[in-house]
Amino acid sequence: MRYEIMGPLRVVEEGRKLSIRARKIEVLLTVLLVRADQVVPIDQLITEIWGEGPPRRAIAGLHVYVSQIRKFLRRPHQNESPVLTRPPGYVLRLGSDDLDFHCFERLVGEGRDHLRERRYKQATASFESALDLWRDPLLDDVCHGPILEGFQTWLKEARLECVEMLTDSRLMLGRHRELVSDLYQLTTEHPLREALHRQLMLALYRCGRRADALHVYQAARKTLNEELGLEPCRALQDMQRAILTSDDRLELHVPA
Repeated sequence: MRYEIMGPLRVVEEGRKLSIRARKIEVLLTVLLVRADQVVPIDQLITEIWGEGPPRRAIAGLHVYVSQIRKFLRRPHQNESPVLTRPPGYVLRLGSDDLDFHCFERLVGEGRDHLRERRYKQATASFESALDLWRDPLLDDVCHGPILEGFQTWLKEARLECVEMLTDSRLMLGRHRELVSDLYQLTTEHPLREALHRQLMLALYRCGRRADALHVYQAARKTLNEELGLEPCRALQDMQRAILTSDDRLELHVPA
């Protein structure tokens, strides 16, 4: 069985994709999966489901939701539910089941190792496979508690970091022309991510668009100044100087 929480929750088994329509039960199962193999106390589960103003009979309601999750996950070959009662709360045991964000972490780690060893084709494949696991934002409208909010923040940051490393790999493979439009969009969506501006500048320079690359630097500098009162980071400044001097190190040697 495979659990997928990099988007709305679903359970995949033998090609079937199963979902939960009741939002509070979906939240509860997602929290247990985020903290898989760890006991989550009852008071934390209540906060995740109802926020800071839970109903008077929240504990009774929680027990009902756990029972429904156990029924949802019940399989003929299983003697024990993966959701266990363990004081002071509940735990979901993964066992041999898969969880998509664990696969995401593994693929990103593999890609990072390939990138470090300059195996750019393998790095690209690993990062692309990792990003393919991302579907939609997780339960954005019902994240009431710190566990799901923290996981959502981590997931968005991890995805952006993966995108940046994938872009570095693709740049090293000489794919700068196909990256320009995507990088323009990414820098618009994430104007404070200096790595994305640096990558866009390099892609434009390698496309013979030196003036556009320098304009990107000036626009990024203005944004950082206005938003944070900061100058661009060293890497971004170094990229500007390298472009101004047509530094040979910006030229690409595509690996065989």
